[in-house]
Amino acid sequence: MASSTVEGCLENKFISCMLLSGVGDALGYKDAEFEFCRSGKAIQEAVTALGGLSAMSPSASKMSVSDDTVMHLATAEALVSDYTSDEEMYARLAGCYKECMKDMSGRAPGNTCKSTTIMLKPEVKDGYLIPFNPRGGGCGAAMRAVPIGLLYHRPEDLYDLVRVGVESGRMTHNHPTGFLGSVAVALFVSYAVQGKEVREWGEGLLHTLHTAKEYCKQQERDWKEIEENWDYFEDSWYNYLHEVAPRSGCEYRQLSPCDYDHFFLLFSYSGLPGSSGHDAPMIAYDAILRSYQITDPALRWERLCRNGMFHGGDSDSTGIIAGACYGAMFGLEGVPLNNYRQLEYRDRLEKLGEIIYTKSRKEVKITKSSV
Repeated sequence: MASSTVEGCLENKFISCMLLSGVGDALGYKDAEFEFCRSGKAIQEAVTALGGLSAMSPSASKMSVSDDTVMHLATAEALVSDYTSDEEMYARLAGCYKECMKDMSGRAPGNTCKSTTIMLKPEVKDGYLIPFNPRGGGCGAAMRAVPIGLLYHRPEDLYDLVRVGVESGRMTHNHPTGFLGSVAVALFVSYAVQGKEVREWGEGLLHTLHTAKEYCKQQERDWKEIEENWDYFEDSWYNYLHEVAPRSGCEYRQLSPCDYDHFFLLFSYSGLPGSSGHDAPMIAYDAILRSYQITDPALRWERLCRNGMFHGGDSDSTGIIAGACYGAMFGLEGVPLNNYRQLEYRDRLEKLGEIIYTKSRKEVKITKSSV
């Protein structure tokens, strides 16, 4: 295959990743009806009553995107802006997070994101830093980390992925359960772009957590509190991976909606699966794991949505992650046109996918600021 063709396919996957992140969010949110429903069975019955997945047509007036996509766009727009140092990039991220809170009407923003963005002062030196938060373990950092994985998608970019994942996450969720969700999502998106075998993603995350821990220790800031609260994220993922035991040649059976909800209650921190930094990427990963081997593209997308967006948990946050990974792996294969044709912010999402792709190919090295 010609090099230009390969590059074109990769660019299309960046665009599809950004587009389907918004689709996954809008489907899982469904104007707050699905996000705040605690029964996957009821949600899937509602989807059937609407005429099935292919009949669902998100738009700005009906089935808009939630706070997840708005903050996800903020991350992307900050990362593609001009900056010459880490400090400038972090200030841009903080500024975009603060600004995007003006676009939250009807989008159900999380309390942690609302309260912490008020604290950000991007025009001041170190104004992106906030205090350690013992209650900062929610999924708000994870849900907006997709663009980090696109920009730093190569294996040699891993350290940059980790540091930006940690620092961007800490701007609102300064707790390891929260900001490690950002690292996990960025890592999984990078794996999806690389074409890494899905069964290896979980083990890859466990290895990457060592890099993240060493980075946090070197930064010193809040290290005592971070170290004391580190194990929950890592132990939860270890237990989940032990339970599903991803292995070569294994086919993952489809659980009933009730069984699926019950399964992820086992790993939930607060009784709402997908609402924390550890289990939002976990549910999205599980949805990919149970669908990626299906050869029929339409059935593969339907299975991903059933598990990733139509469950009794924080379904828009898991949906944005699952949709993004699907797009990075398969493009728009099997996705009904209805699902994205009128999607709110479609143009912004697709354009940012193009720009992130272009920036990722330039391999610009950011000058480290002295500490």
